[in-house]
Amino acid sequence: MTTIAFIGLGHMGGPMAVNLTRAGFDVTAFDLAPAAREAAGASGIRVAPSASAAAREADVVLTMLPAGRHLIAAYSGDSGDGLLAAARPGTLFLDCSTIAVDEARRAAELAAAAGHRALDAPVSGGVVGAENATLAFMVGGEADDFSAALPLLEAMGRRIVHCGGHGLGQAAKACNNMVLGITQIAVAEAFVLGERLGLEHGVLFDVMNNASAQCWALSTNCPVPGPVPSSPANNDYRPGFAGPLMAKDLGLAEQAIASTGVDAKLGLLAREIYAAYAAGEGSDRDFSGIIDTIREAGPAR
Repeated sequence: MTTIAFIGLGHMGGPMAVNLTRAGFDVTAFDLAPAAREAAGASGIRVAPSASAAAREADVVLTMLPAGRHLIAAYSGDSGDGLLAAARPGTLFLDCSTIAVDEARRAAELAAAAGHRALDAPVSGGVVGAENATLAFMVGGEADDFSAALPLLEAMGRRIVHCGGHGLGQAAKACNNMVLGITQIAVAEAFVLGERLGLEHGVLFDVMNNASAQCWALSTNCPVPGPVPSSPANNDYRPGFAGPLMAKDLGLAEQAIASTGVDAKLGLLAREIYAAYAAGEGSDRDFSGIIDTIREAGPAR
């Protein structure tokens, strides 16, 4: 049985660890937050006293952390006592966090220098995907390591793509979520325009969802109540993917744009819009709630 150390039990990590346990993997987990540890224990997951303790006997160390700096710190530790030092030689380090491409490549370099293997495998699908084991994984790293990690990924997700070498999983995630941010804004703008012109939401949804405007931001994450019962709009925009997370991901896309010199005007504008949303009313709402910001920005009719 593959033994997994799962580090990071937040809204995404907690359900992912549960699904690995249900699939028959031997999971030992840790999170800095006591509430997250308690929730994991209540779900039947064995909780370690520290991250390094979880890593010592693991075949795979899976991390799901907020940012690249947290990953690098967890790998290295304060005084050489991090995950890389704790793990047995040849351990596979599988990072499912969403971080910058250069951070993912740095993490892989650190792992290799310590005698380990590494993959970057950011996810798409939000909390619902984590809970239902329907996540999409975009994976960067060596082909043999991808093959070794595939049974774990299949226990947590439905669509798994090997994108190439180290960092290219993160590259694919940045590109994907840049499109998602842009299209969610476009769909919201279209509904607000339709409102002002007198179109009913259901009518406009039926037109767009069966025409060239069809996209995930419309068909799954529809920003108005009614047409898609499972969308956050029908639950007061309770986040499936929160505004600050979209702002973070678009910030990572912005870094990639700057490093490559791509003339990505819409991506940069989406970053600006979501940064303002995350700092204000979108701080605890789904990113599709941007529709209210768009309504409020225009004159009342």
